[in-house]
Amino acid sequence: MSEVTTFVGGGGGSGEQTPEDERVLIRDIAISAEANSKEGDTFYLITQRWWQHWIDYVNQDQPNTYDVHSSLEHINSAGSSTLNRPTGINNSDLIYDGASEGSIASPEIHDTLLEGRDYVLLPQEVWNRLYSWYGGGPTLARKVISSGLSQTELAVEVYPLRLQLLMMPKGDHSTIRISKKETIGELHRRACEIFDLNLEQVCIWDYYGQRKHALMNDMDKTLDDANIQMDQDILVEVINNVNGTALVRSMSSSQDNGFAEKKATSVLVEPSKSSLSIAGGWSASKGASRSQNTEISQNSNLPSARESDSTYGVTGVSTRGATVGLTGLVNLGNTCFMNSAIQCLVHTPEFARYFREDYSSEINCQNPLGMVGELAVAFGDLLRRLWAPGRTPVAPRPFKSKLARFAPQFSGYNQHDSQELLAFLLDGLHEDLNRVRDKPYIKSRDADGRPDEEVADEYWANHIARNDSIIVDVCQGQYKSTLVCPLCNKVSVTFDPFMYLSLPLQATTTRAVTVTVFTSDGSAMPSTCTVTVPKQGRCRDLIQALSNICSLKKNEELKLAQVQNHLIHRFLEDPLISLSTIKDDDHLAAYKIPKLVKNAVFLQLIHRRQEKETGNAQTPSRWKPYATPLVSAISRVDAITRGNIQKITQIMLSPLLKGESPSSLVAAVGPSCAISSSEVCIDSSSKTINKDVSSSKAAALPKLPLQLVDESGACIDLSVGEEKSIRISSSSTSIVVYVDWSQKLLETCNTHLLENLPEVFKYGPVTKKARSEPLSLYTCLEAFLREEPLVPEDMWYCPQCKERRQASKKLDLWRLPEVLVIHLKRFSYSRSMKHKLETFVNFPVHDFDLTNYVANKNSSQRQLYELYALTNHYGGMGSGHYTAYIKLLDENRWYNFDDSHISPINEEEVKSAAAYVLFYRRVKSDGSNSNVQQSSEVI
Repeated sequence: MSEVTTFVGGGGGSGEQTPEDERVLIRDIAISAEANSKEGDTFYLITQRWWQHWIDYVNQDQPNTYDVHSSLEHINSAGSSTLNRPTGINNSDLIYDGASEGSIASPEIHDTLLEGRDYVLLPQEVWNRLYSWYGGGPTLARKVISSGLSQTELAVEVYPLRLQLLMMPKGDHSTIRISKKETIGELHRRACEIFDLNLEQVCIWDYYGQRKHALMNDMDKTLDDANIQMDQDILVEVINNVNGTALVRSMSSSQDNGFAEKKATSVLVEPSKSSLSIAGGWSASKGASRSQNTEISQNSNLPSARESDSTYGVTGVSTRGATVGLTGLVNLGNTCFMNSAIQCLVHTPEFARYFREDYSSEINCQNPLGMVGELAVAFGDLLRRLWAPGRTPVAPRPFKSKLARFAPQFSGYNQHDSQELLAFLLDGLHEDLNRVRDKPYIKSRDADGRPDEEVADEYWANHIARNDSIIVDVCQGQYKSTLVCPLCNKVSVTFDPFMYLSLPLQATTTRAVTVTVFTSDGSAMPSTCTVTVPKQGRCRDLIQALSNICSLKKNEELKLAQVQNHLIHRFLEDPLISLSTIKDDDHLAAYKIPKLVKNAVFLQLIHRRQEKETGNAQTPSRWKPYATPLVSAISRVDAITRGNIQKITQIMLSPLLKGESPSSLVAAVGPSCAISSSEVCIDSSSKTINKDVSSSKAAALPKLPLQLVDESGACIDLSVGEEKSIRISSSSTSIVVYVDWSQKLLETCNTHLLENLPEVFKYGPVTKKARSEPLSLYTCLEAFLREEPLVPEDMWYCPQCKERRQASKKLDLWRLPEVLVIHLKRFSYSRSMKHKLETFVNFPVHDFDLTNYVANKNSSQRQLYELYALTNHYGGMGSGHYTAYIKLLDENRWYNFDDSHISPINEEEVKSAAAYVLFYRRVKSDGSNSNVQQSSEVI
């Protein structure tokens, strides 16, 4: 840590320090501190407003600009006028007014702060220096902790755990802040300190949901490892010195902290097994594990829905005209993805009705695939609060805590995909509310020529026998899946359920693929070709398109390869490989080779040049691969000598010679080679032609420094002993040869022609034309249903071939749900990039007609749907902002739900390029929505 010199405290002057001195000193300290950050370091929160003032002050004479979201090492900014020196540091806008609540020693910061918007994190050395110059406060210190799955990532714990300590039997309670990386022993010590107890007097329990779940007696275990969550309860139990048990004092009323005890005297405090929380009025069983066999007691005196609502200030059923359904959700910090999805589900009338009634009998605590009913309970609690009278925004902190408990991928305060959360919620709610307690094992039968109607009904009955919930009733449909084996044409038909449809945003069925074509006979320069192929096509389609455009001869073929890090990653030899496995940021090369080389082995020529290690000028240079490998075919009929490799390599590289035309080698060796150079010149048995090549090009291209990599990985120098034979294993299909390009050798060839292998598809700025061209939702649906080959990960086992095959798959809609959820696949992922498609989709608000897309023709009714909700995503990948547009059906009016802010909008505003997930409801044949009541009359 840098030594901190105190110049002046309490906001006084900075002595001899000028603004420039302060800027340079803080910059240097920041760079050093951040480079050496480690677990346990202290960072400090400072208000963004004050920090920006200081940045402007110290940079008012600097020419560059400073981005307040960038790291501290780039402290440069522009200023057009003289700024006054900031007064003392004032962090008051980061904390709650007044003293800290409960027993929390340090000031409590607001729950919805965002880094870069509200505050900046400063290393301790930087804070100490600024504080010595300006004084002020309050001081808000936070520790660096390890995070991530591997616990190797460092993060500042801005929001340590906030825990509610409940002491029994006295009933005292207190709130503390503690790092999730602290041990249970430290929590034990602090609890004893707060309640003035001896360590041997107490034991502490994980009291999540006000149920005993685990005795926290492993003092070295961290709270993170113990799965302790934000805002949960911890029971501090005072042990009776006589028999070692805890006694509960008779209490007739609820404590201020919200938990209630049964009226009993001298009863042991044990976890109850008979009641489960609904809408916050009852206590919830967490369960030691998801497989715990717990049942809801049918004899429990559970409160009604109205009694439960009173916990949140809901005094009864609202009447028509009351302001309900217009309650926003507080953004807890990048939780707009969650808020938008929740609002759409909450405003689905079937769910609004169901979760506001008593659904306790349907909660399934036995389902090992569920969350012991807790997700359904938490969602119901939140829904009731959002449908309560009034428009005060609700902070969904308890729900988010529950979500993080069962879905750690959504923990923390990073931005996530709203659709991924929605998928988890629908699946989780279904499992928590599954009416099937014991799922029967049912083996599916193949269609075997039976009528589709019979097979579909059989599959649906089997599905319902294992899956029966309000989610299935409302959201699940069925589609017909037809698989065809590409070799034996075996057809397999199944009928599978779906919860939502993920539609691709593709205006066409084709894609552009860029490939660089190389010759192995030295007859042409490398050429880059862009061809159009079916999006769901196969490698044979790509090879055929390339063959046409590069005028492939009858005695030639193309060898297609994927290149990574200047090496051949794989040869795409199987013509049935799906083109969907080739990503836009892949690099492809195609090599023209002779088709009829007998007993061929492929020569991979890897280019290397000397490079120094980055950042260390003292280390010697090393040979490292660069540029694009070249490939040629060699016959193993006769022995292959080192001289053969030299000559073949010279042929491949001849187009790169400076001052030589692409066909110079062919012209030099005579017309016999020009007729079929790719076959004759490269065949090692053609002694005459190789001799001509050697004599004609000896002066143009010197002997190359080649090294053959043998089977043991050792390198063999091929520049000596030309007549020596090369030993190649009969099982080897290729050999690797390095050509080491010295600076002198580089001067003889245009190797830059090999250096920049283009991507398959290069993303560029979206043009105005592309943005303005609408894409119909029907077109997206047709692309989703179109036949396409399966990806390799989903290879299908063909019972006729008795092998796994990359079959073709076609989908048809068969049974449509009451609520149809449609996900527009705007996000495209690849290994090195993430892209968002800003395509405008023209989706119908009314009369979304799916009649012609349903394969089941038994129903004579039209399949019409109407839009009632959707989520929007604005911005780019990994960031941006989510909102929801929702139509209140009883008002017949659309609203924009933007976290806690809600405003009316016109129906014309609903359609935008930001639309992400669409929610449609079935329209009855008379044109009305079924169950359209959405507000007060749903109960």
